Amino acid sequence: MDDLDIIGLFNERDEKAILEAERKYGSYCHAISSNILQDRESVEECLNDTWLNAWNSIPPQVPNNLRMYLAKITRNLSFNRYKSAKAAKRGGGKLSAVLDELGECISDPSDVESELIGKELGESINQFVRTLSERDCNVFVRRYFYAESIKKISVNYGLSENNITVSLSRIRQKLKKHLEKEEIFF
Repeated sequence: MDDLDIIGLFNERDEKAILEAERKYGSYCHAISSNILQDRESVEECLNDTWLNAWNSIPPQVPNNLRMYLAKITRNLSFNRYKSAKAAKRGGGKLSAVLDELGECISDPSDVESELIGKELGESINQFVRTLSERDCNVFVRRYFYAESIKKISVNYGLSENNITVSLSRIRQKLKKHLEKEEIFF
């Protein structure tokens, strides 16, 4: 079943929409959540929440790309669950490393302007990513959107972990310069 048919089922409030979305994108969303949470039970709960959020948001939302729409829901739910778990136990982990790496480029505003700054930041990062080579773009997205490990990325590209680490460092330096130029970095 194609995405338009699945979205049509959501619009018709047909529960088959959830089954079809899960059948088509379940393993994809599972991989995203697993990269972030690394806990089977939490991943399953996030996936269930993903399908519920999709059910509750389509309509009124009509995603242009159902795969990315579900990925974003899964990613956000997984990050929220991760933050809750981290706050509860104040532990570290792989995701902390990913967030720390990006912390070199992005400050964390905590005032009233943070929502506006967040939107501008997102737009600026999207603009920056479009300037990267295809490989650098894919490596950046795999690391910072999908939270894939350096090891997994290196295996996918047939490069050493050190090569990927150096590439990511250079990309972050370019991102930092881009954000400074856009006067978003402070």
